[in-house]
Amino acid sequence: MSQAFFDVEHSLTGRRWVGPDLDTARQAEALAQATGLPAPLCQILARRNVPPDMAESFLAPTLRDLMSDPRDLRDAEIAAKRLVSAVTRGEKVAVFADYDVDGGSSAALLISWLRSFGMSTTLYVPDRIDEGYGPNDEAMRALAADHDLIICVDCGTLSHGPIAAVRGADVVVLDHHLGGETLPAALAVVNPNRQDEDGALGHLCAAAVVFLVLVETGRQLREDGRQGPELMALLDLVALATVADVAPLVGVNRAFVRQGLRIMSRRERKGLAALADVAGIDTAPAAYHLGYLLGPRINAGGRVGRADLGARLLATDDPNEAQSIAEKLDELNAERRDIEASVLAAAVAQAEARGLDAPLVWAAGPGWHPGVVGIVASRLKEAAGRPAVVIGIQDGVGKGSGRSVSGIDLGASIQRLAAEGLLLKGGGHRMAAGLTVAEDRIEAAMARLSELLDRQGAGSLGPVDLRCDGALMPSAVSVELVEQIEQAGPFGSGAPGPRYAFGNMRLFYAKRVGEKHLKLSFGDVEGPRIDAISFGAFDGPLGSVLEGHGGAPFHLAGRLEVNTFRGQTRVQLRLEDAARVDC
Repeated sequence: MSQAFFDVEHSLTGRRWVGPDLDTARQAEALAQATGLPAPLCQILARRNVPPDMAESFLAPTLRDLMSDPRDLRDAEIAAKRLVSAVTRGEKVAVFADYDVDGGSSAALLISWLRSFGMSTTLYVPDRIDEGYGPNDEAMRALAADHDLIICVDCGTLSHGPIAAVRGADVVVLDHHLGGETLPAALAVVNPNRQDEDGALGHLCAAAVVFLVLVETGRQLREDGRQGPELMALLDLVALATVADVAPLVGVNRAFVRQGLRIMSRRERKGLAALADVAGIDTAPAAYHLGYLLGPRINAGGRVGRADLGARLLATDDPNEAQSIAEKLDELNAERRDIEASVLAAAVAQAEARGLDAPLVWAAGPGWHPGVVGIVASRLKEAAGRPAVVIGIQDGVGKGSGRSVSGIDLGASIQRLAAEGLLLKGGGHRMAAGLTVAEDRIEAAMARLSELLDRQGAGSLGPVDLRCDGALMPSAVSVELVEQIEQAGPFGSGAPGPRYAFGNMRLFYAKRVGEKHLKLSFGDVEGPRIDAISFGAFDGPLGSVLEGHGGAPFHLAGRLEVNTFRGQTRVQLRLEDAARVDC
């Protein structure tokens, strides 16, 4: 085992610090010499295995260079041709969407696109509690009675029965969830995670799949001598869905998000502008805002309120409706946080009693709101470093959600459980999945799931190391440096932002902010100082130890960001961990 970074074997959060390996360090040095780029930026490029001759294009990703031909996706041409036909004939179109951000964004993409042709679209989003995920027989039959075309977005790949129940209408599925051995009897199923796809585009969210189909539709319209709407203006929705659905920010997803954030900064989409205002976003949007401020509010409608609120907000062009929905979603998000806190406390106690070192960490309880079990599963996963499932039980049926860790395919295992008959239904993708299970089979299903995950190595996962990209001194940190580092972004799932360590730092100020956050200032004895914020620091020992530092020096680690407050722009460290110098 290599030497711990700064010799930190056991930090205040119980982690071992790991620095860049020798090969990465050498590659970063070579990049710096060949390109003249700052060393911290080259450390990121080296970690991504970007060669010197590709550095420039990596730092300025474009859709032209990175986006695949939509026809690389099976059935994309068929789906696009059906959309062209619907527009040509002025048909009645319904969009059946999932109730999360990806589903809402996908629906808004289609509604906005069809609106440009003067067509109104029926939006149908199932109720999470009464109907559950995906198409159901009753809803699909009702839509088919009044529409010529039903487009299922972010759902439908496993909906064999409900799609077979449709009479008199065509069904097109635009999805990204893991497919089964057979496909439903739809006119087209466009999904990069179909069993007969090669997986090259498996990292796309559903909104990105919809966008690609619209690109192909635009091409077919041009071949017919017609002009479709400008698609680049829709990339704000693709960016939002990509980040909120935790799709890996690699390949074309980087370009989607980079360009989408630029579009979003124009504030032309009424719903997103209104939501940004109620969320208190007063700077140019970043991936962080999409994932932690906008996404949870849009999801709140599907979790604890009306399931269609998020999609309606994103699709509306009425500023008054946008303001009203945004305020309602903000209220529902506050309600969601209260419900989540109650379920989380019970789930943590149960999971700890069962043991956090098993291949699967899970908890189930009566009355747990199905709208928050996914969030709570994510919290358990973070706490244990293992895949987690949380199930709410109502009337003898458990509805649950799971979250996985890197290297463990949860969706495939849950899909296998459904095939084996232990679940009433289940599916998803590698990092997240949903399931429905009879109450009396929960124990057996979770035992089998734990066994399947153990075969993938989940049972041998050790404590998560804290990986640092390098070391910095406060004198080397500037707003310009952080802006240069941001060129390698956006950062998020599959492309974590760089983390830097500051060694032997003196704390000049450390104080609790709110109930559990810590604000501090640190630096050299004589050099410049850097402000830092540590969210949730008092959930563990980090907050209390640093607040009572008593003048002792500490090693600090976190991610750099630019903070604008009252017109002043300064560098801030988002502190994630610390260690006593003598640790």
